[in-house]
This record gives sequence, structure tokens and C-alpha cells, in this order.
Amino acid sequence: MSFGRDLQLERENRGVSLEELAQGTKVPSRFLCALEADNFSGLPGGVFNKGIVSSYCRHLGIAEESWLARFAASTHTSSDERDWAVFAENVKRNRVQMGTGMRQRWWGVLLLLIVLVALAWVTWHYVIQPGVRPYGVFSSSMLRLLENPGSGLQGTGAC
Repeated sequence: MSFGRDLQLERENRGVSLEELAQGTKVPSRFLCALEADNFSGLPGGVFNKGIVSSYCRHLGIAEESWLARFAASTHTSSDERDWAVFAENVKRNRVQMGTGMRQRWWGVLLLLIVLVALAWVTWHYVIQPGVRPYGVFSSSMLRLLENPGSGLQGTGAC
């Protein structure tokens, strides 16, 4: 027999209904039904499960330690399978997120390179070579030469 079925038989042999047990232990009847049906995924999990089994045993007046050991043995295999399933799902989810993150990272690298090239161009043209003007912009000496073509560049120090 199974753990849950044995526990249910103990309760029925003592003449305790499921409703009485739920009221006496303050455990919702859905958890007690899940426990008796060996539906361990229907239980809240962790230490709460042990607390439910302990309360169940105390209310019926049966040995807690032996029932807790049986409960641990019966849930061990199902929890291992569930743990592996959860682990596999987490690995899959992380791989999908990593693929999306890598694409975003490459777009960020490309944007950074464009910004660096733009900064290098601005630095080169306006800081390192500030005297070089773009086409269409004349310096003051060029404007004087255009206004007075016969004067030349006298007095400017040019040859």
C-alpha cells in the first residue's frame, strides 16, 4: 500500500472524519485529501508538508517519527523527479535569455563604436587641427584679399 492510503486507513480505523481532522489540525481539507491521495504536488511544499503530517499524526494519536520517515521515503522519489524537471526548465529558460542578451550586446557594441568614431572625427577636426576650415568658410585674411585684390598679403607675414 501507499503512504497516503495507509494514513487514510489509520484515520478511518479511529473513526475520525476528514472534516474533524481539518478542524482539529487547522489544516485545510484540500491538503489532507492531497496527502491521503499521495498527490504530493498538491501540498504547499517544504517544511509545511512535515508540519501537516505531524499535525495529522498528533491528532490521531499515532507515532509521528515513523510516519514522518515513511513520508520522507515516499516523497523522495517524486521530489527528485520534480527537481530535475524544474532544473531542466530553468536551464532552457536561461539559454533562451542568453541568446537574446547576446544580440542586444552586439547592438550595444556597434552603437558604442559609432559614437567613438564620431568623437574621434570631431576631436580631429576641431581640436587637433582647428585652423583647417571646411570648404566655403574663409578666414579674415582671405576676405581682405578678395575685397582688395591688388593689396596681396602684405603685412601678414606671408611670402
